[in-house]
Amino acid sequence: MLHFLNQAPQPAEGFTIAKVSRRGFLKVSGAGLALAGFATTAEAFPRWPHGGHAMPHGVRTDPLVFVRVDPDGTVTLVAHRSEMGTGSRTSLPMIMADEMEADWTRVVIEQAPGDEPKYGNQDTDGSRSLRHHIQMARQIGASVRHMLAHAAAAEWGVPAGEVAVEAHMVRHGSHEAGFGDLAEAAMALPVPAFEDLAFKSPSDFRYIGKGKVQITDLRDITTGAAVYGADVMLDGMQVAVVARPPVVGGKVKSFDDTAARAVPGVSAVVELPHSIPPAGFAPLGGIAVVASNTWAAMKGRDALQIEWDGGPHAGYDTQAFLAEMVATAEQPADTVFRNQGDVDAAFAEAARTFGQTYTQAHMAHAPMEPPVALASVTAEGAEIWAPVQSPYACRTDVAKALEIDPAQVKVNVTLLGGGFGRKSKHDFAIEAALVSKAVGTPVRVQWTREDDIRHSFMHTVSAERIDVALDGEGKVTAWRHNSVAPSILSTFAPDGGHQFFIEQGMGHVDMPFDIPNVRCENGAALAHTRIGWYRSVSNVPRAWAVGSFVGELAHELGRDEKQMWLDLIGAPRVVDPVAEGYPEDFWDYGEPYQAFPIDTGRLANVLDMAADAIGWGREMPEGEGLGLCVHRSFVSYVACAAHVRVVDGTIRVPEMHFAIDAGFIANPERVESQLQGAAVMGMTLALHSGIHYEAGAVVESNFHDYEMVRADNYPENVHVHMVPHGFGVHSTGVGEPGVPPVAPAIANALFKATGQRKRALPMGAQV
Repeated sequence: MLHFLNQAPQPAEGFTIAKVSRRGFLKVSGAGLALAGFATTAEAFPRWPHGGHAMPHGVRTDPLVFVRVDPDGTVTLVAHRSEMGTGSRTSLPMIMADEMEADWTRVVIEQAPGDEPKYGNQDTDGSRSLRHHIQMARQIGASVRHMLAHAAAAEWGVPAGEVAVEAHMVRHGSHEAGFGDLAEAAMALPVPAFEDLAFKSPSDFRYIGKGKVQITDLRDITTGAAVYGADVMLDGMQVAVVARPPVVGGKVKSFDDTAARAVPGVSAVVELPHSIPPAGFAPLGGIAVVASNTWAAMKGRDALQIEWDGGPHAGYDTQAFLAEMVATAEQPADTVFRNQGDVDAAFAEAARTFGQTYTQAHMAHAPMEPPVALASVTAEGAEIWAPVQSPYACRTDVAKALEIDPAQVKVNVTLLGGGFGRKSKHDFAIEAALVSKAVGTPVRVQWTREDDIRHSFMHTVSAERIDVALDGEGKVTAWRHNSVAPSILSTFAPDGGHQFFIEQGMGHVDMPFDIPNVRCENGAALAHTRIGWYRSVSNVPRAWAVGSFVGELAHELGRDEKQMWLDLIGAPRVVDPVAEGYPEDFWDYGEPYQAFPIDTGRLANVLDMAADAIGWGREMPEGEGLGLCVHRSFVSYVACAAHVRVVDGTIRVPEMHFAIDAGFIANPERVESQLQGAAVMGMTLALHSGIHYEAGAVVESNFHDYEMVRADNYPENVHVHMVPHGFGVHSTGVGEPGVPPVAPAIANALFKATGQRKRALPMGAQV
């Protein structure tokens, strides 16, 4: 269900600065690449007129790149972001169409290939597609409308300012023309300067903010006509599967492919180069079996005889490693990221102290569509068809692997059957290119579900220790949080064991509570597998720890959980990072803090909304409970209120309410969809999914032992409540912020229902 509520806190005054210093752009020393999903050119975000939405440098606004108007009036709009359910392939063209006054029923959407010099940044990640490109899309649409009006004015000999463009028509007095009639003349005109554009008033929007436009691929997806990675076919194409090292960093010592080559349909066996982190998105290596069909390739792989060298991580055991991490988290760390006030003195003077440790297992993304890529490599170059989130990075990495110029590589983006960050890492496309080059034909490399779960870039394992000092009245006077987790940086640069500033800024140093003494520490933990970003990244373990701890603290002090949250958040304020001890390199999701500050009034407001919606404080039957959590991530504020019911020892979640403050919401239908998806993913990581390693290899293999939430335990009702804002309030992230508060809200509700406190993710579906 979709709800708009009337209360909307006003944006804080004093945060409309036009330019800030460069920050948020990361270069990894010695690695030679920027981290996809985190790196943004955040220099000089202007406070743009006509809505005030920030638009980073480097965003392309050339209508001749993104718009084509055909003589029959058909408008083709280019989507330069990948589609994996977030709706950016629909929402950005929808904004262009609205601003240019195109009739949506006459719009065709075309997917851009990987070409950042032409289209600008194409990384679909960081929940930034709309917040970085809403103004870009408006400018493109306004430019086309301007060009149509001027083309008509020239033809009719009238002032351009008197020409009206509306609903796919151009009019002046008795003159009237369709878009197609003016297309050639309009698109031949110079692109207008920004200063010459007249933007529509938000009151005149047809589609923006109305929630009327379904995703453009909905019919094809529903009827099976949509083209995903595995649907692309080429003449002469072969299929390959790869036997990869079971241990990250391992390699082939020897192999016998005699039996594999004897399988009917198998045409070739190719050894791939191995890699040891830090290797970026390079494939793990192994042996590829190429065949006329997928089944033959899989049977051929089964017949391989391979002796593996386990490499440096052959002893990785997550149970033992997690115990070491917990021990590290429960001791003072030598690395301090945030230091506010005098924490030691506050603990020394405390009437009492309270602390707990929370852990989280590795997690695999497990998108519905496992990784897949089709490559055709010839003497002229390479062409790739793949469901990738970062098509230009894929293009450059394929070129590097093939030792050719990136200009010789074309990457075609298919629909993504889920991504969640996994498909921003395109090792599977590089594999396809290497195998195609070796055999001289087009080759599709297909990952199985077992490949996907055992060989992913894993979400990091973590241990989070929180301690508080309390005065005689039970007020929190000091907060100490030691976060211990292998860093994503280990995938790209030599591993120092500590998290870097981007991970620090995800629910750790930006903890928004009004507490006078705060210390955020980071104990060391080295990575023993490939670590990659997973939907909401480090916000997941941080919200799990902080949200669960607030629930525990409320019980410990005999207070209402909602009031405990509000007491910790304190009176509405805009956080001053300097006064509250934030590090100098505090990372605010690549945005200028002056335009996207931490506003605790907005945080408390969504908490109130979710609590009120679920009926906080009502009497619950035995075996049932309500729980809360609120978290800010990707510059959005999201609260989750969960209703837990235990049935025959199984945890059920019959009802869930989300409240989100994401600034101006351009496409409410997609916001509702994303938060419904967050309920699925949040419940999955809360109750089921955990990856474990023994002897360096992943134990889990498929959905029988790496379970997902299923239809029989998805909430009967997921309600989404949105804070309404006018167009003058910055749009913020939506794709990821819904996930972090789900698990702690469920844990807090479960405690109310059973008296059992769960401190490890996944917590298990049984009590």
